Amino acid sequence: MTQWANHGLDLHLDLDSGVGVRAGLEEALRRAVRDGRLAPGTRLPSSRVLARDMGVARNTVAEAYGQLVAEGWLTACQGSGTWVTRGTFTESAPAPTAPVVSPSAGLTVSGAGESYPYNLRPGSPDLSSFPHEAWLAASRRALAAAPRNALGYADPRGQPELREALAEYLGRVRAVRTEPGLIVVCSGFTQATGLLGRALCGIGGRRIAVEALGFPDTQTILRNAGLETVRLPLDADGARVDRLAGEDALLCTPSHQFPTGVAMPPARRMSAVAWARERGAVIMEDDYDGEFRYDRQPVGALQGLAPNHVVYAGTTSKSLAPGLRLGWLVLPPHLLEPVAREKWLADRHAPVIDQLTLAQLIVSGAYDRHVRRMRGHYRRRRDRLVTAVTRHAPRVRVTGLAAGMHAVLELPADGPGEAELVTRAERQGLALAGISLYGSGAGPALVVGYGTPPEHAFAGALERLCAVLGS
Repeated sequence: MTQWANHGLDLHLDLDSGVGVRAGLEEALRRAVRDGRLAPGTRLPSSRVLARDMGVARNTVAEAYGQLVAEGWLTACQGSGTWVTRGTFTESAPAPTAPVVSPSAGLTVSGAGESYPYNLRPGSPDLSSFPHEAWLAASRRALAAAPRNALGYADPRGQPELREALAEYLGRVRAVRTEPGLIVVCSGFTQATGLLGRALCGIGGRRIAVEALGFPDTQTILRNAGLETVRLPLDADGARVDRLAGEDALLCTPSHQFPTGVAMPPARRMSAVAWARERGAVIMEDDYDGEFRYDRQPVGALQGLAPNHVVYAGTTSKSLAPGLRLGWLVLPPHLLEPVAREKWLADRHAPVIDQLTLAQLIVSGAYDRHVRRMRGHYRRRRDRLVTAVTRHAPRVRVTGLAAGMHAVLELPADGPGEAELVTRAERQGLALAGISLYGSGAGPALVVGYGTPPEHAFAGALERLCAVLGS
């Protein structure tokens, strides 16, 4: 018989029906301590609470507790309750019968450099600059204004408050043409990619072109969704859309190619749109850091040129923090139902409170203020990086500087290769990434995420980078 009791925690006990209640309770408690399910120092429910929840006499529980106290399993303190004794009764966990494998084994984890004291790998913002006070204030306002039914199962597209705020913000800042009903809120870009991939496969899509350089996990996600991926070569203007042929879709980063940092010029953008219209194809636009532009006018979203053929994907992973797991897809009408259905099947909908908080942050203007502040912050860091590398490693060419939170350090052909430099950096406690991590077709280079380190560690990371490049 299984029983539960509550005293700040749930207590699961399996009682042997073949013995008396007291004896069964004593053995169930011993077994829970031996197995480690009741850790040393755990406070147990009072005899009154446990007796009520298990439907037995209070004296039965009190006598069982007394016996286990006498045996040393439990410790009783007058006025403080009964506790599992801090001792050596817990048995060691059995050795695993198979090797333990990380869920992310074989994948490229953006935060893979976090075990190093200094981290210049790309893919993450400066988390020490997260707007804690503004987020807390927005969360309080969101909770105060939320109706009770907002906390139930909701529209898989997301909360209407956030979709309305996003439609206004994206139109104003990124020239996206949409309405709230065509937005689906996702748990970040990773989920967005999988949702769209499965939706495309479900309506007959078979092949999708991806840029030859990019996050390799994206191809894995698309293949798992049932699509064949075709690598599209790059040049100085980004993806070679003239090489597109019979694909059903294209995934690209036209405003700031990752990792090269180039922006697709207007003529090539028009060529991509013309291909999509002629083919009846779909372009997935990954606008992963669209807010951060420095030495050029902001490049509007490709979606604004062809809303019926371009899926716009955005996220808070670079503007706020990846741990929020908030992203969005702006969809053509014919893809709304397939994608919303995939979202419902995946996890019903994104967390409601976080959605409402982000909506409040945007509507109040706090999101715009944070982005403007971080734009200046990252620009100053970029300038410090360029100055340091130019001074200590003048043969290294720094490119991809007009936008974003990372730069590409092109290495001289007659110097140490990227693998050797990455190894040298690791010896100094610095995490770096070579461009070959993201695909093929580029010369030797390092992709340096100058947005990643917390403010107190940035100077030290730059110092180690220069030492590695100059040695």
